[in-house]
Amino acid sequence: MIKDFIKYYAPYKKLFFLDLLAAFLFSACNLVYPMITRDIMNDVVPNKDLRMLMIFGITLVVIFIFKAILNHFMQYWGHVVGVRMQGDMRSYVFTHLQKLPNSYFDNNKTGVTMSRIINDLMEVSELAHHGPEDLFISGVMLIGSFFILLNINVSLTLIIFAILPLLIWFAIAQRKRMNKAFMETRVKTGDVNATLENSIAGMKVTKSFCNEYEELKKFNSSNNVFKVARESAYKVMADYFSGMNLFMDILELIALIAGGYFAYIGKITLGDFTAYLLYVKMFIEPIKKLINFTEQYQSGMTGFERFMEIVNEDTEKEVENPIELKDVKGNINIENISFTYEDKKEVLKGLNLNIEAGKTVALVGPSGGGKTTLCSLIPRFYEFEQGDIKIDGISVKDVSLKSLRKNIGVVQQDVFLFTGTIKDNIICAKPDASDKEIIEAAKKARIHEFIESLPEGYDTYIGERGVKLSGGQKQRISISRIFLKNPPIIILDEATSALDNVTEREIQASLEELSKDRTNLVVAHRLSTIRNADEIVVLTDSGIAERGTHDELISKGGVYSKLHK
Repeated sequence: MIKDFIKYYAPYKKLFFLDLLAAFLFSACNLVYPMITRDIMNDVVPNKDLRMLMIFGITLVVIFIFKAILNHFMQYWGHVVGVRMQGDMRSYVFTHLQKLPNSYFDNNKTGVTMSRIINDLMEVSELAHHGPEDLFISGVMLIGSFFILLNINVSLTLIIFAILPLLIWFAIAQRKRMNKAFMETRVKTGDVNATLENSIAGMKVTKSFCNEYEELKKFNSSNNVFKVARESAYKVMADYFSGMNLFMDILELIALIAGGYFAYIGKITLGDFTAYLLYVKMFIEPIKKLINFTEQYQSGMTGFERFMEIVNEDTEKEVENPIELKDVKGNINIENISFTYEDKKEVLKGLNLNIEAGKTVALVGPSGGGKTTLCSLIPRFYEFEQGDIKIDGISVKDVSLKSLRKNIGVVQQDVFLFTGTIKDNIICAKPDASDKEIIEAAKKARIHEFIESLPEGYDTYIGERGVKLSGGQKQRISISRIFLKNPPIIILDEATSALDNVTEREIQASLEELSKDRTNLVVAHRLSTIRNADEIVVLTDSGIAERGTHDELISKGGVYSKLHK
């Protein structure tokens, strides 16, 4: 885990080492002050040497100014290193998320994932900055003050250090408790975020059913679990800090009493005694820093551990040296395909289906028959465990995912629009498209006139997930994406389900125009939209029940005929 964490310092190692150099010089400056105090009390004051007093005073002013400059550098550039590392981690994990299979997003709440990427990495950023810096400063101060204390009085130093083993034992004993408590807090924070994200997204549904009280109960339940976890973490933290501070106070008390006794019996001068107390203070400060570091380390490494859990998730699989799918004609062969979801629910079993290039095949049948699942298997949104799917004779498992999906256009029943403008949502299908191409795609989807009627036109902000648009408008924008992408294979999964009859007929004409010389797989419950399909396949939970043209299936009087009636 530490090794994985350290590698994120690599791009900023020069700045990181400059920060450590500043920390070293800062610590060295701190070690000078008690020595000057000692000389003033032992020599300057008794000898009434005003000249040396002025020299020491000016020296300290210069040191304090230098310390302020070093401190400013550490505060600013040290935090910059942490923020840049945090940005790199966030970018890396988002890139990794884009490579994860759909099953990951089926099984993980959006709010939990967001919490790991935002909240947890904030703690990691703080650890990245303060952790090495505090450790380095503490090390320099501990070692430096220890040797100076030995130089002043060996016996007194050995008495002080006799308590350290107890302090170290206590710190180690509390570490496991803190780690467990902070991990639980992170998990509960993610759960609260997930509940909140879900509740806010569904606020209109909640209001329509007057269900505010029930949603509040759900949120409060999650929130209370978080509060209990956080309170437990603070209890462990309070035990740790109060115990450590007690040891610190005892350490100071021993130094004061033992040093006072040594001064009383004449084994130490008053100046040495004063310098000794100052160095003990300096010796205690790094220990306090180490105490704070322990909490910061637990919090930061817990966040990093949760970050690594996402990073270690298996990405979508590709064969070594995958084939680039080019000049696609559109022949699709589905051979003995079986698929089972992670909940062990078998959806497809031994399915065989051939779709010739340029043909339109419609899938109909009752819900749960596997129509949408099959549409997801062709572009490999899910991995099938048995059988094969081939495009132009090439297995989709041997093809690079990018080239496979580049040649397939999908319009799903559940339309998703990004927060942004209408143009942003159309151009995502072809990022380098010109304005002319975007407008042409919108015209074919019968949405151009509506867009032009808006005050901002294509630059109109549509709100989160297109909340400012109607269902039909959102669906037409998603259809315009396919016109812009212009792929050789089109999958329409209930693509016109949210449209009124007039608009549906208009878009159906456009889709038929788009479908020319392309392979089309259409899922539909409105059977009127697939009357002209080259073949209609009736898919049930038992497999293919029947297939044929519209007229052939009507004349059979089977499942399709009943659905049509």
